[in-house]
Amino acid sequence: MRSYQSVRERKPLAFVLVIATILSSVLTGSAQRAAECTTRITLLQVNDVYQFAPVDRGTRGGLARVMTLKKQIEQESPHTLFLFAGDTISPSVESITYKGAQMIESWNTAGLDYATPGNHEFDFGPKVLRERMQESRFPWIASNVIDKKTGKPFGGAESFVIREFDGVKIGILGLVLPETKTTSRPGPDVDFLNPCETAKKVVSEIHARGAKVVVALTHLSMREDKEVARCSDVDVIIGGHEHTLLESAAGGAPIFKMTADARELGRIDLNISKTSGELESIDWKVIPVTSETKEDPEFASVYRKYKGLLRELSQTVGRTRVALDARSAENRTGETNVGNMVVEAFRRTTGADVALMNGGSIRADTIISPGPLTKRDLLSILPFKNKVVKLEVTGGTLRAALEHGVSRSAEDGEPGRFPQVAGLRFTFDASRPPGSRVVAVTVNGQPLDDNRKYTLATTDFLAIGGGDGYSMLKGARLMISPEQGQNDFDILRRAVAVAKSITPKTDGRIKRLDSARGEKSDCVETK
Repeated sequence: MRSYQSVRERKPLAFVLVIATILSSVLTGSAQRAAECTTRITLLQVNDVYQFAPVDRGTRGGLARVMTLKKQIEQESPHTLFLFAGDTISPSVESITYKGAQMIESWNTAGLDYATPGNHEFDFGPKVLRERMQESRFPWIASNVIDKKTGKPFGGAESFVIREFDGVKIGILGLVLPETKTTSRPGPDVDFLNPCETAKKVVSEIHARGAKVVVALTHLSMREDKEVARCSDVDVIIGGHEHTLLESAAGGAPIFKMTADARELGRIDLNISKTSGELESIDWKVIPVTSETKEDPEFASVYRKYKGLLRELSQTVGRTRVALDARSAENRTGETNVGNMVVEAFRRTTGADVALMNGGSIRADTIISPGPLTKRDLLSILPFKNKVVKLEVTGGTLRAALEHGVSRSAEDGEPGRFPQVAGLRFTFDASRPPGSRVVAVTVNGQPLDDNRKYTLATTDFLAIGGGDGYSMLKGARLMISPEQGQNDFDILRRAVAVAKSITPKTDGRIKRLDSARGEKSDCVETK
């Protein structure tokens, strides 16, 4: 378990080591007294959990296993809170049918204490999210998500909560990505306030209520989490969104994030002075959630309710002779065989010159091994069931779309706007300023002509809604409308079923000149 000194006032490491050496015998004798003078509050963290059942072919995750670990920890640390840092209602195979109701039932069963929304909580619109929040037997905390009609946190969420254990108080606030306004479907009546300004305001309110220790439960990028840590007086940030195991710090506050689908459970012990109420130290541990952990029998009711759907999802559609790279990080930074397979199917089905989709729509976040492909496998790749449309666009618009797709930095966590393409090839240099990164584009072997008109197959999420910031596609002439088009999953399923056995590959259609692809900071080795 990693330990952190009191984050409000860190002393030089050499000084700490000298004092530790001199006072080792004193520390041994005073350990019991120190324990008696502090209260330990344990925070259990997960984030980006889209499936209640185990993932990775049963080897990792599963909320029934998390429930077992939670109960074990509560036995030796009674002041325990189970926290969730956003993204659960969507996207998943099950949510296509139940719109996230199965996840709320799962969290209710697992005994979740608090949750903050993620950007994907709004994928089905504000009405559905309100329904899911009403079904929740735990409070949602959304300090910066405001209902414009009431001026209060959306859906009856709390702006913050305060909990007290042994006379010691802690406050918890919740922050959500402002870009949710454009990357999901919150509607016109939901506003996302600046996380930093919100955090400063809410921390002051929490302190005024007598809690000196503040936890920020966030669904932000690491860059935004660091900004919050620097600009506000939070003591620890429990985050999500990247699907990567991350540990960092800024402004004296540690930042912790798990991967996704409860593949691990984070444990944070806050050691707080009983006399001053100040945070003295933090211990952090990552607990792998594997098949070695037994499933809590109380969770069986959830499995029984949804077993019919689980059986349907196990039906075989076809086979793959090669591994399918559906990892989020890969599909959001470069060419993959899954990306090529999907957009080639779009192009063939619509007869378009080129096809483009945002890599963030590929959701499985795993490598699918060679062998049978089930309905679950394909739905896990494309769970949104976006309609595939056909547009008429100029070459200049197409170039602008590609520029937009490669315009984000690595700090933003492999942005979902990255373009997967068919019918064209392009080269980009991410070290150049945004807006000038695409250095070459060819369509069917010919240089892209900015003045020529091309037909483009893409999803209604990008073309109609301008999702992931693809506003340049809005207003283009529709040749196949959403009402006329098929959804992306049906196109992929049909392509696999017709082929029976597939061997998708990469062919160098996307080339990156700089060497930064895959470069990340703050990563913790997970194996």
